[in-house]
Amino acid sequence: MWMICKKEWQQFFSNLTGYIIITVFLVVNGLVLFVFEDNIFSYGYATLEKFFLLAPWILLLLIPAVTMRSFPDEFKTGTYEILKTLPLTSWKIIIGKYLGNLLVVIMALLPTLVYIISIQQLAVGDGLDMAATMGAYIGLFFLAAVFTAIGICAGSFTSNAVIAFIISLIASALLYYGFNALSKLTFLSGGIDYYLEMAGIDFHYSSISKGVIDTRDIVYFISIIILLLLITMRNLEYKKR
Repeated sequence: MWMICKKEWQQFFSNLTGYIIITVFLVVNGLVLFVFEDNIFSYGYATLEKFFLLAPWILLLLIPAVTMRSFPDEFKTGTYEILKTLPLTSWKIIIGKYLGNLLVVIMALLPTLVYIISIQQLAVGDGLDMAATMGAYIGLFFLAAVFTAIGICAGSFTSNAVIAFIISLIASALLYYGFNALSKLTFLSGGIDYYLEMAGIDFHYSSISKGVIDTRDIVYFISIIILLLLITMRNLEYKKR
């Protein structure tokens, strides 16, 4: 399993594409926070709220780009047949690929901790609410973990990396904001709208990003990840037959 994880990590950073994807993610976040209109200097107080609002939408593009070659390249080149000859179960292959891609995403998120240091240095007074900020980072981690699971699952359906990217992007967007958008429809108001909103990722991410760590939100994220990885398992078992 760890061999697969290491392979995914090395494969992503074996060419410039991996570095470019992460650099673009960091540059865009930095520009929005410190340069573009309505940046943090115009707020008048120390906050990373804008970063936590923007980051999910950038991750919607970043993570499908990270995961899109994970299974499709194996299917296309025939190396998945080699993987099946190794003393590894399908579940270990899936977990190895999932963890490898998740580590890449975490590597992209870690440099954003510099934003905390920068804002603390620029702030006059107490600066950031560190408890709320750390809570928001926990929410961002779980959000990234779910998007990574979606990307791995999407890749198990096809041998075309571009199609995997598109499926992952659409599925992530629908799961993140689709239920929230449906809940806003007037004819669904009166009770069902709340449950629809609660089925989406945005509801649970917004709750954690406020610094409120609720076990129901954690259970939701873990359940979605397990469900997606089980679907991936089913796809691989089907291909094996």
